[in-house]
Amino acid sequence: MGERQDPLVGFHYAIDVQGKIRGYFTECSGIGSEHEVIEHKVVDEKGREVIMKLPGRLKWENITLKRGITNNMDIWDWRDEVVRGKVDDARRNGSIIMFDQSLKEVARWNFERAWPVKVSGPAVKADSNEFAIEELVITHEYLYRAP
Repeated sequence: MGERQDPLVGFHYAIDVQGKIRGYFTECSGIGSEHEVIEHKVVDEKGREVIMKLPGRLKWENITLKRGITNNMDIWDWRDEVVRGKVDDARRNGSIIMFDQSLKEVARWNFERAWPVKVSGPAVKADSNEFAIEELVITHEYLYRAP
């Protein structure tokens, strides 16, 4: 048997988008990809209908990041590049980095040619005592888990 490894805790992670966006976010989702499925219907040699399933186009999930809002304008400035029509200038490579309990890096997902699709400000309520959260959604052209 191999050496036992504890699973990683989900709250020790950071984001780095080529130095443009750095830091800690309260939530990160969308680390993944999927293939569309092409169904090909054929009849086998016994006359039975068979549905073959083949991989179609590869799709990457958008990465969604949330954090408590501060006076930091980095995600708003980055989004503004796209709003002004400078998508090629806005494209960045980045990483989602997970740490163990001693804050040593133990997992990393790298993404390429990312740009911000959406930025949302907080939902504010006078009777709430929750942190105000801002959200950043980025799209990209490639994502992989680094060894």
